[in-house]
Amino acid sequence: MNRRRFLPVLPILTLLAMLGPVAAGLWGTVLPAFGHLPAAGQTGPSLDPFRDLFGWAGLPRAMMLSISTGLLATGVSLAIVVLITAGWSGTRPFRALERLLSPLLSVPHAAAAFGLAFLIAPSGWLSRLVSPALTGWDRPPDLLIVQDTWGLTMTAGLIVKEVPFLLLITLAALGQADAQRSVTIAQALGYGRVTGWLKTVFPRVYAQIRPPIYVVLAYSMSVVDVAVILGPNTPPSLSVQIVKWMSDPDLAMRLEGAAGALLQLALVVGALIFWRLGEVIVASLGRRWIAKGNRGRFDPSVAKGALFAGGVSAMAVLLGLVVLTIWSFAGFWGFPDAFPDGWTLRNWMRFGPGTLEALGETALIACTVASVALILTIGCLEAEYRYGLSFSQRAVWLLYLPLLMPQTAFLPGLQTLMLSMGADVGRLPVMLAHLVFVLPYVFLSLADPFRAWDTRMGTIATALRASPDGVLWRVRLPMLLRPILTALAVGLAVSVGQYLPTLLIGGGRVATLTTEAVALASGGDRRAIAVYGLMQTGAALVPFALALLLPALVWRNRRGLRHG
Repeated sequence: MNRRRFLPVLPILTLLAMLGPVAAGLWGTVLPAFGHLPAAGQTGPSLDPFRDLFGWAGLPRAMMLSISTGLLATGVSLAIVVLITAGWSGTRPFRALERLLSPLLSVPHAAAAFGLAFLIAPSGWLSRLVSPALTGWDRPPDLLIVQDTWGLTMTAGLIVKEVPFLLLITLAALGQADAQRSVTIAQALGYGRVTGWLKTVFPRVYAQIRPPIYVVLAYSMSVVDVAVILGPNTPPSLSVQIVKWMSDPDLAMRLEGAAGALLQLALVVGALIFWRLGEVIVASLGRRWIAKGNRGRFDPSVAKGALFAGGVSAMAVLLGLVVLTIWSFAGFWGFPDAFPDGWTLRNWMRFGPGTLEALGETALIACTVASVALILTIGCLEAEYRYGLSFSQRAVWLLYLPLLMPQTAFLPGLQTLMLSMGADVGRLPVMLAHLVFVLPYVFLSLADPFRAWDTRMGTIATALRASPDGVLWRVRLPMLLRPILTALAVGLAVSVGQYLPTLLIGGGRVATLTTEAVALASGGDRRAIAVYGLMQTGAALVPFALALLLPALVWRNRRGLRHG
């Protein structure tokens, strides 16, 4: 196809690549959910899968876990981010948190969950640091902290990872909200810093960060890897139970798993509607609060509390990485010793070959998927620039659709559909599944810098007889090197952290660092988990470091281009 004809249709092809697997997966879930699975000898329609599902004794508790975890993690994360931004934006502590964003964001969910578990478990590092001097414990206390019945530790594990993500999104939205001038005017009228920000800036910021908040809610309700590591086992969360049903050797259990997947989807849709109704109520109450004119007597205390919560959240991730590092080099480490008796490289030598093999598979998949996503994204944005295409608000929501859809709602169906069609499981289908989740993040990371590029540069280059392709390759892309590398790093990090798509679509034959690390969770070998967790973190962190370093090296003679 001629390039001039191909470029305008690239956005449509990209949407198909992103939404096609979602639609196919949903279709593959609906059929067995209503009793149609020829591979298992079932040719419905039938409601028996739903009868079996509702007959499972653990269903009420599993549903409660899904709902409470999602709402609590999203609400607390949002509250921390909003109050920190309101109370500390532009200050030195806030800039310190900003500098920690990249390393915090690059830590995969599974690695952060392992680190948190190693910190707060009864035999964890925090307990060791204060025992026996402060606690009198000479052996781990009999307390159920990790994998607790109410899922509180799992909720905490989600909060420490979602706070950096929402803070990054909020910072991006602040640039379009004229926040500083609004707060200055509010303070001149006698409002406190937090109250003034909430009354003048928050409504405009929230309108921009609403889609990512919905993504956090949907993800927190249906997450699998964090739930396997930190969540309860008897019964597990609904998403974990769905994966168990779908992995059962008895194909008939896939019918019940498909029914559970549709129930999970219904729960997420219900929670999103509930959240939307909450927005309406909060907006109504907020207008009354604004009209009352309260100046914010408790602002200093609220700001300090938010900073403390944000600091604890960041330190939980960073100290988790520290304790993973200690365990990876630990010799004998008995309780209640604060540090191991000796240090050794034996753990890395023992698990090194396995981690390197998994690292190679992870890097191959991540590099391929992130590169394809970047090419499609640049093509879509260039088509938007050359042909005056613009994304409507509805199209923006389509970008978020794969992230709003619970993975457990369509990935099992996609797996079943592929098996029914005789399609082989393996690396290529895994890459296609990863692309569904990587593409939205890469597009959202690069879209604003690409659109903000000064088009007068292109006009000058065109006047010098440069072709449209010449403007793109020789002017625009070099000038956007830093945001392009950052978007690529985001795509790599997202791919590295994918657990369920790799597990289900790979059919257990594709072993990445994430699947191997989560598989070790049931074994309890802390040294092995530490090695795999650190390798997983490194695989996600190195691209971010290169995204900062390479532009500085490439443009060392161009001061204006060093910072993107």
